[in-house]
Amino acid sequence: MTHAIPNGGSLQLGRLGHKTVGLLLVSPAALFLLAFFIIPNLLLVAYSFTAQMRDGVLVTGLNLENYRRAFEVDLYWRVLLRTVRVAVTASVVAAFFAYPLAMVISQRGRFAKIVTLVVVAPLLVNVVIRSYAWAQLLSRQGALNWVLDQAGIAENAPQLLYTEWAVLIASVHVFLPFLVLPLASAMEKVPSTVVDAARVAGATPFAVFRRIILPLSLPGLVVGMSLVFSLTAAAYVTPQILGGNFAPLVGTLIEQQVLSLNDWPFGAALATLLILTVLTVNLVFLKAVERRTSSWTAGARE
Repeated sequence: MTHAIPNGGSLQLGRLGHKTVGLLLVSPAALFLLAFFIIPNLLLVAYSFTAQMRDGVLVTGLNLENYRRAFEVDLYWRVLLRTVRVAVTASVVAAFFAYPLAMVISQRGRFAKIVTLVVVAPLLVNVVIRSYAWAQLLSRQGALNWVLDQAGIAENAPQLLYTEWAVLIASVHVFLPFLVLPLASAMEKVPSTVVDAARVAGATPFAVFRRIILPLSLPGLVVGMSLVFSLTAAAYVTPQILGGNFAPLVGTLIEQQVLSLNDWPFGAALATLLILTVLTVNLVFLKAVERRTSSWTAGARE
């Protein structure tokens, strides 16, 4: 004797099957994040609350001495502020250069393919090689100084190598593709009919960019600027080669504490402060962009 399964029961089994398949598909990525992201970061935070004795023995427990030291010593504050300043400036400068490149790439064509290749090609070169190349260009005997010497202003030219300017220039060059690509992807979704209608209505190119292209490409801009900011703030190789001990960022301090001084708890505290700073700045930036988008939407409805 057979029993018919009600339609509601079959729907519940179907939904349960979809949920099971979804969990199975998500589980590899979740396990990867758990093993290589969540657990290491939790261990990092736990290390930051430990104390290290003079003989190198770690004393576990809730110890705030590392954070008190980070907040009281002026050097660490200045390096943290320099890191945020360089990262924010690199994001803004990269956005300035990214928009023309993204506009060309979003048009699709032979020239767009060439520009895409030029933007992506530096990613195939190791960041160490690129940093040393910039060190050669910005040195007193480099190509930049030679050009200034030919122009007769080399004597009054400022020293760029081992300064914030060198770190900023190289960071924009290294991380620019991470802003151009998502921005170009967002600009490809801008309807060409809307842009053409605005031009037919007599809008200037600047008005078209400010009223149409910029608001509609804002999601790509947000993603790209967040990536550039986060990568610049957490960078170690480029600031170490081009800034050295004259313009260090937090990554350089962490390396010195962990490898040179063998002070793992204080290095973990600096790394935790860097993570919190990057997350805070990104959240503030996203909130400001969200408010700006809401105001644009309200203005468009009016």
